[in-house]
Amino acid sequence: MTLFLDVHNINGVTREAAAAAHQRDLEVQDRYNVKMVNYWLDEANGKIFCLAEAPSREAANEVHREAHGLLADEIFEVAEGE
Repeated sequence: MTLFLDVHNINGVTREAAAAAHQRDLEVQDRYNVKMVNYWLDEANGKIFCLAEAPSREAANEVHREAHGLLADEIFEVAEGE
């Protein structure tokens, strides 16, 4: 599987809203053969970062689409450092 790090720009995002969106991602991830690994929130700047193991960028974003409709603004293929 490939690792993807995505960025969501959401003005006014709260810790509670980010946690709820991530929980919904976890509920649908298996339908797309995706594993949502973790997420990080920069509440002050309105950004959520999500790390996913997925077969493609599209599959990772489809999890977001079905779970809550908050599609990523950017998606990067990344590799874990050694």
